[in-house]
Amino acid sequence: LEAMAQALFKSWFVNFEPFRDKGMEDSPLGPIPRGWRDVNLGEVVDIYDSKRVPLSNRERAQRRGPYPYYGAASIMDYIDDYLFDGIYVLMAEDGSVIGNDDHPVIQYAWGKFWVNNHAHVLQGSNNVSTEHLLLFLKQVNIRPYITGAVQPKLNQDNMRRIPFILPPSDVCDSFEKTISPLYYGTRANLK
Repeated sequence: LEAMAQALFKSWFVNFEPFRDKGMEDSPLGPIPRGWRDVNLGEVVDIYDSKRVPLSNRERAQRRGPYPYYGAASIMDYIDDYLFDGIYVLMAEDGSVIGNDDHPVIQYAWGKFWVNNHAHVLQGSNNVSTEHLLLFLKQVNIRPYITGAVQPKLNQDNMRRIPFILPPSDVCDSFEKTISPLYYGTRANLK
């Protein structure tokens, strides 16, 4: 299901296959469909980093429970409370921030969960769904936005500067309607 969603994303937003007949125009990122805009990631995400709360190993050991506790790259534990309830993309902020393919370390999180201070907590905005955001981030070369020689870090300012091609709202709505069943199935299968 995720591979199908990724193939649709590539067709629509990398190769622009369904939109080529409407004409292309030049942009700093190369040719894009007429009427689409070059923006920065900061214009299409809501960031919930201020709601994160780190817990030490000792604190987590005293608070065992059913809710996932996410770190930068994975679920680290299960605890007795949650900070978030919904569908989010978690993108590593420090430590393990970049994969072997120069793409960011990201997680798709839904339901009730807790996040420490090593992962950015994101949702799509400005007509970009959270799943559209997830698919976009899976193909971004994150290396130019990482700082820190010893401890790699993707700070919020650099993350907001990542270029994003924003289609018109009707395209975003159609894409969301197309991939929503795939991600509903993904969540159901994983649950």
